Amino acid sequence: MLLPALLLFTLLIIGPALAGMYFSVTNYVGYGDYSFVGLANYLVLFTDPRILSAYGFTIGFSVVTVLLVNAIALFLAVLLNSRIKFKTALRGIFFIPMVVSGIVIAYVFNYIFSTSIPAVFGGSSILANEDWAWVAVVVVTAWQAIPSALIIYLAGLLAIPEEVYEASSLDGATPWRQFTAITLPLVAGYVVINTVLGFKNFLNAYDIIVGLTNGGPGTATSSVAMTIFTGFTSGDYAYQMANAVVFFVITVLISIAQLRIINRRGVTL
Repeated sequence: MLLPALLLFTLLIIGPALAGMYFSVTNYVGYGDYSFVGLANYLVLFTDPRILSAYGFTIGFSVVTVLLVNAIALFLAVLLNSRIKFKTALRGIFFIPMVVSGIVIAYVFNYIFSTSIPAVFGGSSILANEDWAWVAVVVVTAWQAIPSALIIYLAGLLAIPEEVYEASSLDGATPWRQFTAITLPLVAGYVVINTVLGFKNFLNAYDIIVGLTNGGPGTATSSVAMTIFTGFTSGDYAYQMANAVVFFVITVLISIAQLRIINRRGVTL
């Protein structure tokens, strides 16, 4: 029963990956003849300002977005788990961004940042500012990612017995004290899960960046994934394949570090 799936996985995943590693040590441009160049592509990568800028943006963007998503998602989860009116309707509203395509969201926000906001508040679009365009990317990415993190936090909050809160109330604990002494420690495992999943997804950011800034202004918001895909069609096939191999190794190392953190906390994914 596993043989068909194993064959497809080998044909569609392992095969292309091995082929890509082979081409990364050549001067292949995507067509025609090529020759072996050894580690030349890899050596150039570590001194290429454009590549280093893409890695810096991607890692910085991922860290900031993970922090923002988890802070807002946990706040909303606590709010939606409390005794408020229209709780079910609000949950449905908050989950809408999760079911909308990232590229559609990006184009909508592109119009808002480029037209609506400058028309109301004056000034130029934030997307045209090299120093602040990344903020727009973080906001839009977080807006789409919050619902999935919110679901996980709601599951964690529902697993906490109500009797724990009732006992703390009888002891005179304030809502903030209940959050810091009960809620936060008991959902710490879910924080780890959301951090791991979010960081992995944000490292591969592509569609929202393409629709929102297309990597601009200049290369200010160009992610590693976007740099790799763009290079495939601009004659840098072998060079960007080397970049993809390095990015794969970095992602694996980050994943291993995250798994060790998870194992130490005894969290089960």
